Amino acid sequence: MIISIISKEYWVKIVEFLQQNWALIEKKDETSKVIVYFISDTSGVFDTLEFESKREAEESLLKNRFKKYLDPNENFTEFLYPPQPPFEWRDHPNGAIYSSGRYWIS
Repeated sequence: MIISIISKEYWVKIVEFLQQNWALIEKKDETSKVIVYFISDTSGVFDTLEFESKREAEESLLKNRFKKYLDPNENFTEFLYPPQPPFEWRDHPNGAIYSSGRYWIS
């Protein structure tokens, strides 16, 4: 199933050598609510979380060691390339790692 994501403001968490988890924050509806899509290097969406606002989503991402891909204090663009659309749902080998709370600090 193809997942349409308009946002291009990538967040990245380096999980281990040669593995990253990516996130994109997408407006949910006409309210301030947003959905964070978690994406693998191969453009597979493997989890989602909802937040009341973009600010809350960004604060939660930072708390969970995600950083903005284009952060001027990082050099991510020199060695990382974000996943590109089309995005599609793909189960993670460890299940819903973030929405389950297993690897997510609230």
